Amino acid sequence: MPARAEYLHQVALYRHDFRQYLRTLDCADAWRTAASLTAEDGLAHDAAVMARLNADGWNRYGWPESVGGYGGNEIHRAIYFEELGHAMLPIPAQAWTLEVMAPAVLKYAPALASQYLPAYLAGEEWWGQGFSEPESGSDLASLRTRAIDDGSGDFVVNGQKIWTSQGSTAKRLCVLVRTGAPESRHRGLSMLLIDTDAPGMTVRPIALASGRRELAEVFFDDVRVPRERLVGEIDGGWAVTMFLMQYERGMYGYAVLNKVLTELGRLREYMVIRGSSTSQRERFARVYVDVIAAQARAATTVRKLAAGESVGADSSIDKLLFSRAERDANDLLLDVARDHMMVGARSGAGQEAELDTARAEWWYSRAATIMGGTAEVQRGIIADHLLGLPKERRAS
Repeated sequence: MPARAEYLHQVALYRHDFRQYLRTLDCADAWRTAASLTAEDGLAHDAAVMARLNADGWNRYGWPESVGGYGGNEIHRAIYFEELGHAMLPIPAQAWTLEVMAPAVLKYAPALASQYLPAYLAGEEWWGQGFSEPESGSDLASLRTRAIDDGSGDFVVNGQKIWTSQGSTAKRLCVLVRTGAPESRHRGLSMLLIDTDAPGMTVRPIALASGRRELAEVFFDDVRVPRERLVGEIDGGWAVTMFLMQYERGMYGYAVLNKVLTELGRLREYMVIRGSSTSQRERFARVYVDVIAAQARAATTVRKLAAGESVGADSSIDKLLFSRAERDANDLLLDVARDHMMVGARSGAGQEAELDTARAEWWYSRAATIMGGTAEVQRGIIADHLLGLPKERRAS
């Protein structure tokens, strides 16, 4: 069998076998209806799901053997998300950060990847992304958290990060630090993998509008980091970041869209059972088409990543489409099920957790067009790098 035909056969076989596995999984119903009242409890549940899928081998496809995987590429991981959606099963929360950071660490620090990613895949630990700072959000080139050589070749880190997803429970952080002069902008940045229990680290959870502590602010006070925790080269952190962004907007986006399709599937069932107006059904159709269009676009990016191609500025299109789709789908859900979402009867702890989880999802979707680079920044990248439009003239 020719190599490409064999590859397609193996991919199709993985899809078929994984679908059959999920159909007969003994804990599928409990997983499908799982809900929690806190972010910490939700992550603990999802870690157990990761452990089960890892033990049974299914989330190891698409990752190299060096990190405990079975080989394959981004196509296998995309199918993993598709089949969870097909089974109406929520994607474990740890998968979001795994898809963002693991490919960059694999490429730029393979020894670190081999050491720590097997535990990540098994749900034994997860990481946060230490990029944003109080005065450096989308403009990462202006960040001020600094790492200096302590004379022995290791680093001493001082500064602050904020809005770190899963930061309050993460075991490690991929931290972008300044190693060059302040005026060096993006040319003086480096990436470090830092343990959250390192001396001098302070992690403070941030309560969101939902009340859940899904984010954190992190303080570095003379935190010593071994040289071998460098991801990439000194002052080469921008290259690592640009590589990482392809996955944050590509693979992460593809996973988000599969999650949104699952939510729309549940909403459709709700509309059939509870009834809906013509305008609500028309709006559902428009949102559904937008999600499918965004997924088709993201699928192109997934194929490029699987082929080892650089995505570059094109990933900003993915970011715009999937973040808008996520926000619009959650707005539709709230509007259709408003009475239930706002004042749903609380007949027991299970229903209370279900409602609280749904509300937390809506609140979190408010940041969809902001986190990971605002929609305005993405439009600027598209205008500058893809469309070649004239620079905006600023008033003097």
